[in-house]
Formats: sequence, C-alpha cells, structure tokens
Amino acid sequence: MLNLPIRPRRNRRTAAIRDLVRETELTPSHLIYPLFVHAGSEEQPIESMPGCTRWTVDGLLKEAAEAHALGVPAVVLFPAISDRLKTRDASEAWNAKGLVPRAIRALKKDLPTLTVITDVALDPYNADGHDGLVSDDGRILNDETVEALCKQALCHADAGADIVSPSDMMDGRVAALRSALDAADYADVGILSYTAKYASACYGPFRGALDSAPKFGDKKTYQMDYGNAREAEREAALDEAEGADMLMVKPATLYLDIIHRLRTRTTLPIAAYHVSGEYLMIKAASASGWLDEKKMVLETLTGIRRAGADMILTYFAKDVAKWHAQKQ
Repeated sequence: MLNLPIRPRRNRRTAAIRDLVRETELTPSHLIYPLFVHAGSEEQPIESMPGCTRWTVDGLLKEAAEAHALGVPAVVLFPAISDRLKTRDASEAWNAKGLVPRAIRALKKDLPTLTVITDVALDPYNADGHDGLVSDDGRILNDETVEALCKQALCHADAGADIVSPSDMMDGRVAALRSALDAADYADVGILSYTAKYASACYGPFRGALDSAPKFGDKKTYQMDYGNAREAEREAALDEAEGADMLMVKPATLYLDIIHRLRTRTTLPIAAYHVSGEYLMIKAASASGWLDEKKMVLETLTGIRRAGADMILTYFAKDVAKWHAQKQ
C-alpha cells in the first residue's frame, strides 16, 4: 500500500464538485408552509413573528398560490378565532361553517394540487387555552378530548383536507382518529401525528399569533418533558401502531437528536416543526446585523434534514422556495 497523503479537501475544491458530493439536499419539495388565517376583512401583521401575517381567506389563497407556484407542495392551517367563539367545550372546532372548513374548501377549489394539512387541537377554540378539555378542578381530560378531536378531524375531512395533524398529545388519539376517519369513508385522509411534541419555551410567538396561551397552568401534563429522549421512541411506537402515516418532532433545532433517534427506529416519514421561537431567533439576530438571514435559514433547515427529517414545517418555506428558484 502506497503511503500517500489523504486529501479530503479535493472533494471541496470547487462549487461544482461540492454539489456532486453533497449528501443532504434542501428543496421546496421538502417544505410545509404554516399559514395563519382569521375571519376579518384585512390582513394583520403578527407582532410576535415579524414577516408573518394573519391572512384573510382571500389573502390566504393568494399567499398559498404564490408558495405553491414556487414548488412548495403543502400548507398547514392555524386559525385565529374570535374570543366570542371560544367556549369551554371548544365546539367551534367542529363547526362545518367555521373558519377552517371555509379556508379548506377555498384552497381545494382554487389550488387542487396543493396538499392541505389541518391542525387538530382545541387550544384555538378553548376558553381555557389548553389543547384539551378542562375539568372543573383543572385537569386536562384525555378521553373526552379525544372524542372532540374526532369531531374536529371529521369536520376537516368533510371540507376536503388531505391530512389531519393532531397536535394535542392526548393518549390514544391517533387510533381514535384513524377509526373515525375510516368509518366515515375517509380512509384516504392521512394522519401526520405530533408524536414528540415537547413542552418548550419556543412556542411563545406562536401563541401570540393566535392568542392561544393557556389561561392557567402550563401544558406539561400532556406535552413531553424536554429532558426525555427514550419517551419519544415510546410515543413513536404507539403512534405507528395506532395508524399514523407520518410522525412529527417539535421543536426541530433543539431536538435534532430526537429526529435522528426516530429516523433510526421507524420507516415512516418524519416531519420536524421549525417553530415560532426558532424562527424569531433567526429573525432577531439577522435584524441586528450579526447574522445573514438567508445563510442561517439554509444552514438551519439543512441541518434538520441531515438529522433525518423528510419534511420541515417552516415559516421560511416561501423564502427558501424563492431562493431555490433564483439559483436554478
């Protein structure tokens, strides 16, 4: 054997060579665009999330169409609900004439090739601000909440949703949703389960966008403890056995190890949610001039893909799609 120097740098010598040997790609086809919608007549800039907007239904159609034309295949909807519609039983969540069903129908009519994903959880509709129904003594009720979530998912499926995405973290909800959808002849509607959703400090800006912060306590009795990793494997095994089509880790950048753990233990597609706090950190640091926003976004999202995510929910989806188009 010749005693020759090893030169890994030869594979980095030019941009063309680096492209040839690149292991991880980030393209618009890997992205899901979260969009906020409200029932008002004017768009509302979101103070807690610079660059994001609460769209009217008409504005939502325009924004989704622009992103889809750039190659983004899917959107996920989050409703800002009027306080007068928030109740302790969260019944507006399954109102067939409500905001989300109207938005779904409009999107599927105007953009039939766009995949429409809906959030299934009660916090936008719940007077208590929790993802589940609350007992008189302040407990989050698991089984009663699951029954409500099934009504909500069926409402979304009736309107034309392609995928429902339970973010509540109640036990047994994936099996219940799959059973309810199948029984109603919605066997083709997919379930993207928030499998490992951690009780994170990164959700504050999102709760500001929807005014959905809990009115008492916190969400630690149902969202996961950020010190736990094995528990995520248990949740993933349960969701897969219950019929989930895709699994999600949330947040993303602080939980790359969780994404990687699940990637090595399941053949299901894995999504990662680059959440509002992670978005705002990049926005704030870039606004100060200390970081280059485009470079930080591309490096961050590529890192999430490298950890094992097949798809990423990110508020930067449209920006990334624009940058990708300019590169072609």
